[in-house]
Amino acid sequence: MKPMPAYPDNLSGWVAPQRSAVVVIDMQVDFASPEGVLGKAGLDMSIAAPAVAAAERLVDAARAAGTPVIFVGLATTAATDSPVWGEWHRRRDGVDNGGAICRAGEPGSAFVGPTPQGDETVIWKLRYSGFFGTSLDAVLRARGIDTLVVCGLTTECCVDCTVRDAFHLDYFVYLPTDACAAYDESVHEGALQSLALNCATLVSTDEICAAWAE
Repeated sequence: MKPMPAYPDNLSGWVAPQRSAVVVIDMQVDFASPEGVLGKAGLDMSIAAPAVAAAERLVDAARAAGTPVIFVGLATTAATDSPVWGEWHRRRDGVDNGGAICRAGEPGSAFVGPTPQGDETVIWKLRYSGFFGTSLDAVLRARGIDTLVVCGLTTECCVDCTVRDAFHLDYFVYLPTDACAAYDESVHEGALQSLALNCATLVSTDEICAAWAE
């Protein structure tokens, strides 16, 4: 195995562009925009706006530093909808809404805030985790990446699942807390506490940007 080059034993070394990637999770119309499915259903999308803005700064800084940016989004179809997800909703809420969110090729699945540029990698997923049933792990390993900076929506769901799977796959994970959001601040904070306890290092977008600028 080719030895990893030496890096400073500090944040700038731990997230050095040669070994890290930004992974943007589910910053899509249906999750972050008033025009999306959840916005039209009445969820207050203003709580997501600061995270979307922070993620844009993070991605801009990554590109300037030469850190790869990978976009992970949900793209569903009627054929790939989880029957368990629908039945779980029916048992919990008394109704199965069919899971019709982020339909592939429709406006709701489009990225908002930071969006892919040039040849940046886009990974489409069918479930919560960015690793489940996708090529994300293979893409990262092919680039020699061992460290992820994860941002996106929502903190307790798809961000959480992706971070935990990344840790299980032996990636170091840094989580800029202001570049993630849930639709309830207490849920966001609770998820961050759990991830910090078990598998991720909490940072701010400014800390990561400053590390890349050194």
